[in-house]
Amino acid sequence: MIHSVAMLLWLGLCAVQDGRQRQIANSLTLGAALLALIYLLWVGTTWLGAPASEGGWAFAVALLLTLPGYALGRFGAGDVKLLAALGLASNIEYLLGALIGAGIVMVAWTLMHQWLSSNRVERAGQASTKQPFAPFVLTGFAGSWFWIHQSHELINAMYIVGKYVYV
Repeated sequence: MIHSVAMLLWLGLCAVQDGRQRQIANSLTLGAALLALIYLLWVGTTWLGAPASEGGWAFAVALLLTLPGYALGRFGAGDVKLLAALGLASNIEYLLGALIGAGIVMVAWTLMHQWLSSNRVERAGQASTKQPFAPFVLTGFAGSWFWIHQSHELINAMYIVGKYVYV
């Protein structure tokens, strides 16, 4: 539980910085990746308790999914490093949950923003049109964490109920 809270706090710091400055400091992304790698090699599991091989696969999948986006200018370097560190610290289930959740929330946010601003005149001097991605990753990770933990609790509850009902 404490590891999940630490992950949420780290993602929260990244989200705040990305939201304010439209970039994430290397100390947050590479520092977390280095700590996750050291923990992975020392303990033999990821920060969230998955086997080391799952953390390695999640890292590889994160790079496989984000590097093409970076090459096309859709992802920033900080986003790639953030998701790579998330992969090292978790597993594929959390990584894909965070990415899918981030995509869903980002589409909903964009549609809501377009709908709300359709009747307003846009300001002429907007600073950046690039959406910060880390807040959406935070939301996606929190949603996937809740989904994964609630589904495990539900399965355990169904097992306990089924055990007593069919005895």
